Amino acid sequence: MEQTTPEFFHDFRQDLMAGAEAHGAFQLTEFMEAFSTELIETGFIEGFELCHYRAQRGMRVDGYWFNDEGALDLFVADFEIREELQSLTQTDVNAAFKRVENFFEASLSKRFFDDLDETTPEYGLSRQISDRKALIRKVNFFLVSERALSDRMQSIEGRQVCDIEATYHIWDVLRLQRQRSSRGHKEALDIDFKQEFGSGLNSLPAHLGSGTYQSYLVVMPGEVLATLYGKHGARLLEQNVRSFLQARGKVNKGIRTTILNEPGMFFAYNNGITAAAQEVELEQGQEGLEIVRIKDLQIVNGGQTIASLFHTKRRDKAALDGVFVQMKLSVISPEDNEIVVPRVSEYANTQNRVNAADFFSNHPFHVRMEEFSRRIWAPAQIGAQRETKWFYERARGQYADAQSKLTPGEQKRFKAEYPKPQMFTKTDMAKFENVWDDHPKWVNLGAQKNFARYAARIGKAWTKNQDDFNELYFRHAIARAIIFRWTEKMISGEPWYNGGYRANIVAYAIAAINELCKRADKVVDFQRCWNTQEVYEELADALRKAAKFVNDDISQPPQGISNISEWCKKDSCWDRIQGKIDQLESDMSLIVFKTLVGLDEQRTEQKQAKKTQQIDDGIDAQRRVLEVPPQKWSKIRQIGIKKRFLTEKEVRIIRVAEQIPQKIPSEKQSDILVEILKKANSEGIH
Repeated sequence: MEQTTPEFFHDFRQDLMAGAEAHGAFQLTEFMEAFSTELIETGFIEGFELCHYRAQRGMRVDGYWFNDEGALDLFVADFEIREELQSLTQTDVNAAFKRVENFFEASLSKRFFDDLDETTPEYGLSRQISDRKALIRKVNFFLVSERALSDRMQSIEGRQVCDIEATYHIWDVLRLQRQRSSRGHKEALDIDFKQEFGSGLNSLPAHLGSGTYQSYLVVMPGEVLATLYGKHGARLLEQNVRSFLQARGKVNKGIRTTILNEPGMFFAYNNGITAAAQEVELEQGQEGLEIVRIKDLQIVNGGQTIASLFHTKRRDKAALDGVFVQMKLSVISPEDNEIVVPRVSEYANTQNRVNAADFFSNHPFHVRMEEFSRRIWAPAQIGAQRETKWFYERARGQYADAQSKLTPGEQKRFKAEYPKPQMFTKTDMAKFENVWDDHPKWVNLGAQKNFARYAARIGKAWTKNQDDFNELYFRHAIARAIIFRWTEKMISGEPWYNGGYRANIVAYAIAAINELCKRADKVVDFQRCWNTQEVYEELADALRKAAKFVNDDISQPPQGISNISEWCKKDSCWDRIQGKIDQLESDMSLIVFKTLVGLDEQRTEQKQAKKTQQIDDGIDAQRRVLEVPPQKWSKIRQIGIKKRFLTEKEVRIIRVAEQIPQKIPSEKQSDILVEILKKANSEGIH
């Protein structure tokens, strides 16, 4: 049964209180994290930095993000820990936006940062706005509210603030509820081309056969694409294309050269873009069929083309009048969206293969991690009577979906088995892992870029040897989650912590401990953390010292760098910390080094875990083969011979499968048969 809004509000409040307690954070911080996570995952923003500042002079800001395209997102919260759901009026909205506008204007034109403490996040933000004022082309103001927006409240039109284009976005409890109840689908873009651009898009139907969906070939004006990208940014791009662009981030030189020198040849030279939509509205125009409206337009291939059009227009003042791009548009129903769109994206990107762009929710790595999380019980914590599990949210919204059809009693049992603090997402996993196995700066570059980096690394490793990702890997990943979240909570309670840069300190503190381990040819005892479900005392002491060491270092960025968060995104920040690591080592207790595990012991453990995974893979392959009826194997063999997509060896192995249960294929034969099933599926044999 679908929740009422008051019920959603009540549960949301409870989650905030539980999260704040678990993470050692203020409820306001937890509130901003909840909304920013939703906005990042749905493509509204690229990243988020906490920055709580209030002043008597009518200023307030609660977070921000500078993207690579000259846009600044500024956030203001409407949050007072209200116990009942209340209405958010237009007067409230205008007052909130005015406060964050005042902060922006003062920072931009009045050297407001001179009045602020240089060690605070608000100083770094205000100074960065001032330093970047020539580069800021757009400011997006976000109001996030724990109240419900009044029905009488109309949308706020964009305007100029200090001669900079400004847009206004309101995210209230109602909108958050709609977003979370959309079963993992992002809030759909609805683009009316006649209203926005004066005319529809010339198109040609391409669904002449008996297919189950509509498709069109469309001629897209470059000016329209650049405008859409400037207005909607990452929301226009399917999630994996966003990851692709985050990983690359560069304007394609060939595309730029063509726009500047041969705009009339762009249509001929460019491969075009591939897109999907939920709905299209058609009209008969003077020159043929026109698409006048598209609901939920998602670019699934060609993101770099669009980004390059936008940047070349902005940076080079290029005219795009003569630039046209071919677009293949498929209309996919919301029910099929989650399955079909990633496949379209995967196949469309095969010419430009990048692991980050292929790392979908249904990638075998995520499927395996999800399976482990539903099966493996974590040991009971000290003093607790029962074991629990860690819930890996492979696709957005799975944790809520798993409870949506349960009775209150069943929900209580579910949460006892999967406590909310033990739910973690793909982007969480990327944070937990990258601070140990990659450069810690990635965690500070934002969730999207960090995940893109993780995806590229794990995608390659999976292709090389998927047996490395076994139960031991999962247990160690959970141990790293425990360490990461414990460090967050610990920092918030330290006397030296002034409320800023916690995420930066966490990343570099853990990386510093890892660096000391490497120098000793040892690793942290992750198995001990898993066994106790906590950070053991010696490691806890080391992390406290590392956090203080990192805080003292990053609080003094080099001359010319005013924003500490920006400093933490640079290679040189980690280089400087590494250069001083001897100071941290001398402050460490020798006891902590005695708790570390030797590399030889770790390799032995990993080798055994890999063998176990290979056995599990073989058993799983046999299970999948035995589930297929013999007559289907006969059908695959007959069609495969006729269409010539089977080798002689594969035909021989299929004949064994046709004799199930009299004959049972071996594990090696089962592996081949599983691949044959995939091949048959791609040939349309189901």
